[in-house]
Amino acid sequence: MYNQSSRNVWRLSLMAIDPLSDVISFLKPHTYVAGGFDLGGDWALQFETHEGIKYFAVASGRCWLAVEGEETPILLEADDCVLLPNGRRFRMARDLSFKATHISELPESDWRGGVATLNDGGDTLIFGGHFAFSGEHTKMLLGAMPPIMRLRDENEKASLRWSLERMRQELTAAEPGGVLVVQNLAHLLLVQALRLYLAHGIGRSGWLFALGDPKLAPAIRAVHADPGSRWTLPALARKAGMSRSKFALRFKSIAGLSPIDYVVRWRMLLACERLVQGNESISSIAISLGYQSDSAFNTAFKRVVGCSPGKYAR
Repeated sequence: MYNQSSRNVWRLSLMAIDPLSDVISFLKPHTYVAGGFDLGGDWALQFETHEGIKYFAVASGRCWLAVEGEETPILLEADDCVLLPNGRRFRMARDLSFKATHISELPESDWRGGVATLNDGGDTLIFGGHFAFSGEHTKMLLGAMPPIMRLRDENEKASLRWSLERMRQELTAAEPGGVLVVQNLAHLLLVQALRLYLAHGIGRSGWLFALGDPKLAPAIRAVHADPGSRWTLPALARKAGMSRSKFALRFKSIAGLSPIDYVVRWRMLLACERLVQGNESISSIAISLGYQSDSAFNTAFKRVVGCSPGKYAR
């Protein structure tokens, strides 16, 4: 009989083979703002420091982006998307020589349906959002992201354009349920942006970058699908179709840690979530994650997390 329990197992099995969904669930994106700017005339906007990730997508027109500490501004054109994950001050402008208006100084009268109009608009239309993350392992999961991530991919432009157009419609039409639709579209845009970055972000160090490497992905998917298996370097290398030495070297250079360390850290992230929920004993969690004794689990947990499982649960 296909009951609720069966549906939950099916849903969890699907999520288990999607490492990016796993990572985003641990990041716990929240406190986001989604909206847009319809800009015209000689415009320039100044933004302050922020926590988490801000993203902007140019629906039409073009603009310059200058991030504090970066020598060279970049020109964003229609269908470009940019992530700003390091929290630095930045400026967006038709011309960077124009005097900037601070974002906090925009009059309330300029905002209609979540879209701010400057100088009657009509020149550049930009949509964006701001995601903070409540997951305490954010730094470990995202790794060392650069201050600017410009995303341009022909294969993804159609889906990105659809999301932007739908957001524009929802923000301007003010239909019932529009707030919920915009919230979900903001999450969709974040996932699309991270997908694009995974496809082009190799070269930095961090878990997120390893997910985007086609050679490492089969091994990572296997670990996420069955974290309690007795994973060894040879077993993981076979999943990736590589020799042990090449697999270990590539994994360390991209993920920033060894394959076995990745396995252990992923297990501990899962353990943290389950300990907080408080529905299982430490022993049952340890066994399900591949540890034959509580002492072995406690040692690994304390090494990664910094305290005992019991203390973490409390």
